[in-house]
Amino acid sequence: MPVTNRRAFLKTLAVLAAANPWDEAAAILKRIRPPSFPNRDFDITRYGASGDGAKDSTDAIRRAIAACSQAGGGRVIVPAGRFLTGAIHLKSNVNLHVGAGATLLFDRDPRKYLPAVFTRWEGAECMNYSPFIYAFQQENIGITGEGTLDGQADCQHWWPWKGRTECGWKKGDPSQEKARNLLFKMSDEGVPPDKRVFGEGGLLRPMFVQPYRSNNVLIEGVSIRNSPMWELHPALCRNVTVRGVKVSSHGPNNDGCDPESCTDVLIKDCVFDTGDDCIALKSGRNSDGRRVGVACENIVIQGCQMKDGHGGVTIGSEISGSARNIFAENCRMDSPNLDRVLRLKTNSVRGGVIENVYLRNITVGQVADAIVQVDFHYEEGNSGKFKPVVRNIEMRNVTAKKSKYALYLRGYEDAPIENIQLVDCTFEQVAKPDVLEHVKGLVRRNVRVNGAAV
Repeated sequence: MPVTNRRAFLKTLAVLAAANPWDEAAAILKRIRPPSFPNRDFDITRYGASGDGAKDSTDAIRRAIAACSQAGGGRVIVPAGRFLTGAIHLKSNVNLHVGAGATLLFDRDPRKYLPAVFTRWEGAECMNYSPFIYAFQQENIGITGEGTLDGQADCQHWWPWKGRTECGWKKGDPSQEKARNLLFKMSDEGVPPDKRVFGEGGLLRPMFVQPYRSNNVLIEGVSIRNSPMWELHPALCRNVTVRGVKVSSHGPNNDGCDPESCTDVLIKDCVFDTGDDCIALKSGRNSDGRRVGVACENIVIQGCQMKDGHGGVTIGSEISGSARNIFAENCRMDSPNLDRVLRLKTNSVRGGVIENVYLRNITVGQVADAIVQVDFHYEEGNSGKFKPVVRNIEMRNVTAKKSKYALYLRGYEDAPIENIQLVDCTFEQVAKPDVLEHVKGLVRRNVRVNGAAV
């Protein structure tokens, strides 16, 4: 066989071998195994917790977690009642089980989340307020049950720190802007993360749940509401299962689930009704993301429902460490207040590579903006030296009843968006034509928009 023909033959074999990327999703799912816990229960009321919604149960919960850990692990039980608490720090082999009829009420006093802990805030490492539920360098941890986690954030508590007039803030009031700018400046200047100390006075809102540098994580069944900021934020974790969780929180930056620089993550059968992105995959911001250099990869999303939010499945904007091998299937999205189905946001300041993103069997009622948006002009736009890469995106069997755009794709002339494929898709009541700027390799097979083949 001539050399040129042989090369073409081998290339064809390689294409055929990669013809079903969902084989990779199946391999990912085989690796993901939720942790199991010893059959020991530690009821927080035995350690002094009170379910009256008024007495501070922080110390009692901490004693129960310590006892559970010292015994080799098990379940820390939150029984029916309303338990007021500050920061909860999980330990290895401990499952915080919030039972039916139980609510953990998180104190509105910011001092309850001090001393500062090592955390990631909008993609940059620092010392800041403890997340409400936090774990650092732990193994085999869980948050389970049919109960509720209530952050008690509102337009008088936490949310005004964002500095937006629509929620309790007015000109002259303190906001997070100064501390936020300082954090990113420290990051760009290479200040060691443990020297970037914020917390009291900084007004950088804590995350709700953040396992950090932890492995074998299970978050299952609980309802979460009224968070200061991002709800579920596993960062630098491996083997994470988020299953059957219901998130309802409409404050600023109230993302539903934000795995950041994580590997092997399953998000299944969850409901997201949020003030920002429903699911947002991240990998660090700018120089800090490049310094840590850990991608968000091997993520499977199944059977989720997205209501309000900026994006159903979002990748970015803190994406400097890259993202790859993202699979979403059998989800339903529908709300006049849900902006997009698939949203990829980056720019030449953030950079990063986003590749191998696959959606199939997605049923969309209505979204306010686009079915697919890839935007290289997000925030700082083309003002940096780290050209983003977005390639290998496929949507298969996606139907939508109403949207402003089908596709809104804006790349750069010197960094086009590459290899976008739509197969067996039907989009109805699309109000405006596609926006396509610097897109290379767009393929549409059996796609209908407003009844016409495209």
